[in-house]
Amino acid sequence: MKSHVRTLQIAFTYIGTIVGAGFATGQEILRFFTRYGHFALLTILLSTALFIWLGTKMMIIARRIEADSYEDFNRHLFGEKAGASISLFTMVILIGVNSIMLAGAGAIFQEHLGLPYQTGLLITIVGSYFLLKRGINGILQINSLVVPLMLTLSLIIIFNTFGLPGAERFLFLQTDSSIFGAWMSPLLYTAFNLGMAQAVLVPLARHTDDEQALVRGGVLGGLGIGFMLLAAHFAMSSQMPGILQFEVPMGSIAFRLGPIVQLIYLLLIFLEIFSTFVADIYGVSVQLKQRLPIAPTLVTPLLMLICYLFSQFGFSSLLGVFYPIFGALALVWVIMLLRATTSLPPRTSEPPSPDSKGITIVAVKPAIRIRK
Repeated sequence: MKSHVRTLQIAFTYIGTIVGAGFATGQEILRFFTRYGHFALLTILLSTALFIWLGTKMMIIARRIEADSYEDFNRHLFGEKAGASISLFTMVILIGVNSIMLAGAGAIFQEHLGLPYQTGLLITIVGSYFLLKRGINGILQINSLVVPLMLTLSLIIIFNTFGLPGAERFLFLQTDSSIFGAWMSPLLYTAFNLGMAQAVLVPLARHTDDEQALVRGGVLGGLGIGFMLLAAHFAMSSQMPGILQFEVPMGSIAFRLGPIVQLIYLLLIFLEIFSTFVADIYGVSVQLKQRLPIAPTLVTPLLMLICYLFSQFGFSSLLGVFYPIFGALALVWVIMLLRATTSLPPRTSEPPSPDSKGITIVAVKPAIRIRK
């Protein structure tokens, strides 16, 4: 029973990490899949297969090399120097994304609840801080709440779309986009999201003793991501091309289903922002604790303060420069992951735990370091 619970927790965390606020709004799905018309069904299936294969492979390798953070994992893939540089750049992107997430939380409180912008920011930060005090278990718990809600909303949208004219349009939808762009899109989408998700999936794997639970969780998580991609694409295709005018295309669909579904959708958007923020802050904090010679208890509050400050000014223009670079880097990262072997001896020891003096012995390749 314990193994099955862990499998579901891993699957929910995988889904919740990939299916962020950009997914929930529908913009990512519209940009990477739906706009390519009838090709989208096949490209979603390809993306699903990649999420199952590469996500599971990443977690297995991370567990077997005992990677504490995504920096340890990148050093394994690229070598010491290149891996450290790539991890540093990834950290900058994650901080930028977290700043945008925080700004999004403030916007929800301001635009939809009529509350001050700062209220949304502070509630997100304070709630995240207390949840992160539970470590990886806090991330598992929040995703065990959010992901079932997301799956339920997806089912509601599917059943509602069946009764609409044009429900079958996803099979025949025409597009002016190139075939090359259609087939590159799932590769870019998968690479980018896995590159971001490593921040939480790597330490999650490190703290999982049962490798089979990782495999089952990776498969179920990949299937869940694929199901939600298909559900959103199915619903948005029936509204094409008019849905292209909306900033939040999935919101335009949810708002037609009545005030209850609208309230659930708004809650879901906030919870997605919240869970993504928690997961990314956790992943970056683990890396910074390895790099910075300061008390570990100060890392998370300082990181949240940086995100809070950036959320006051907006980070969109800077991310507009960094995102394409990170997308290209993510493709290289995926190629290295494809080439990486899992023929490593499985880890047999228990995860390290602090002794009475608060010192943890962490085994890494090629050396052993002591972290206080």
